[in-house]
Amino acid sequence: MTGRDATTAFAGALVDEWVRAGVTDAVIAPGSRSTPLALALARHGRLRVHVVLDERSAAFRALGLGLASGRPAVLLCTSGTAAANFHPAVIEASHARVPLLVCTADRPPELRDAGAGQTVDQSHLYGRAVRWFFDPGPPVDEPGAGAQWRALASRAWAESLGPPAGPVHLNLPFREPLLPTGEPLVDAPGRVSGRPWTVSTPAVRAPRDTDVRHLADLVRANPRGVVVAGWGAAVTPPTVQRFAAAAGWPVLADPLSQLRSGAQTISTYEALLRVPGFGAAHRPDLVVRIGAPLTSKVATSWLGPSVDQVLVDPDGSWLDPQHAAAERFAVDAEPLLAAVALALGDSSLEPGPWPADWLAAEHSARAAIDMTLDRAPGLGEGLVAREVAAALPDGATLVVASSVPVRALEWCMTPRTGLRVLANRGANGIDGFVSTVIGVAQATTPAPTVGLCGDLCFLHDINGLLGATGGASLVVLDNDGGGIFSYLPPADLPEFEPLFATPHSLDLVEVARAHGAIAERIDDLGRLTDALQPANLASSDAVRVLVVPLDRDASVARHRELWNAVARATGG
Repeated sequence: MTGRDATTAFAGALVDEWVRAGVTDAVIAPGSRSTPLALALARHGRLRVHVVLDERSAAFRALGLGLASGRPAVLLCTSGTAAANFHPAVIEASHARVPLLVCTADRPPELRDAGAGQTVDQSHLYGRAVRWFFDPGPPVDEPGAGAQWRALASRAWAESLGPPAGPVHLNLPFREPLLPTGEPLVDAPGRVSGRPWTVSTPAVRAPRDTDVRHLADLVRANPRGVVVAGWGAAVTPPTVQRFAAAAGWPVLADPLSQLRSGAQTISTYEALLRVPGFGAAHRPDLVVRIGAPLTSKVATSWLGPSVDQVLVDPDGSWLDPQHAAAERFAVDAEPLLAAVALALGDSSLEPGPWPADWLAAEHSARAAIDMTLDRAPGLGEGLVAREVAAALPDGATLVVASSVPVRALEWCMTPRTGLRVLANRGANGIDGFVSTVIGVAQATTPAPTVGLCGDLCFLHDINGLLGATGGASLVVLDNDGGGIFSYLPPADLPEFEPLFATPHSLDLVEVARAHGAIAERIDDLGRLTDALQPANLASSDAVRVLVVPLDRDASVARHRELWNAVARATGG
């Protein structure tokens, strides 16, 4: 063979450019056609490379890395259906605004649509779920190739960071030979001093003076207002508290907002708004919402189109499923709320009756919830969620699954600081959860990471345990099926058990051990909190699975008693 090796040079240039930009991790699902880029990733020397057998699990591992770090991980697979298995994680990354560099190897053009094995149409495979798609064609030795390759890598990095952040798809066709030929490489030098080829400066999303004045005027005109904070709020607790104090408003904070702390915060809004009298008497005149809607359907319905709502979202997205937003501010919440708080003036005065009434109800509801949880026999979802969130040390990350766990946390989590709460709430699926938790753990080590999920969610991504390291712990609520449906109308159907509850009848401890995890069954609250102490969380690099057996019917009854207790405590 004669001629310079373009394929090896191309793969090496991409990887080197991504490392210069800040990439620290790559997740590889093994395959043949992806060999050139896999070798470049493994041989660079400055990357952590994670090899994951199952492509869907690999994609969610990369998602978890990006979710925790804010940096895109490189995600690589071979051609064919391997690329299709990335799709669920790509969708989640798109909706949740998680940066991700998706690289799918492909056959060269002459093998496409010709019956070649492991060859499918990968062009725009993920549709509108990616921020940018590009297929550069097979690498060739031509003038200026090195600059093109490095510029491609720089653009892919920048596009993944947005705004809004999200997945980028590079479809990379490679001709054989896939291994380095031993011939000289095509020249593709990077810039001197290790600088990236192209440095992209993020767009400025600061509020204008007119924005600040307008929002301040709205707040002054509506003393009966509330701040609503969902996932993606992207604002610090002190700033939200200053704004809320200056406005004289309470803060309804979903745990996923990272804002469930501070003197103005209401943690029991889900239970309070189930009390008809309280909900009717405390309907606000204005809402300032930062981030996504609250998890609670009760609260979201309460904040319907009849209430004027101001949505603050720097990415300009329409996170408004109730179609209730009256105004949208496509600016960063942090400088906007800080400036409005300053414009509103002195917040040191005694709170008026509106916030005081909310805070009194919070105190009564919090006491009622905690007393009910503590007195109930055995373990329930709300009690486990509350205790897991309270027991984790400062600096820890709690990753909570969709379905019942995220709701139980919203219902029962006590306000606290020092804990980051993450979830795959972009598309709200249960798939890929185990792998997401492991990715988060690998991005945040040595700080502990704990996942809280249901049994079906755990089983749905059981392959994520294979070969996994990183010190993650998983608390699995095992009620032998889909517990969320016990709270919904299908619970009354004769077909409920097979179609909705879907009992698995498996010993999840043995299932976890068979997949390489350290696992134990925990049916005592003291043992659970002990297992979540720092010394125990750091005791092994293997994944730990703590299976907590629950009774579905008892859990539903406990939650009904929670709402009844709050109604009694608030006079409802």
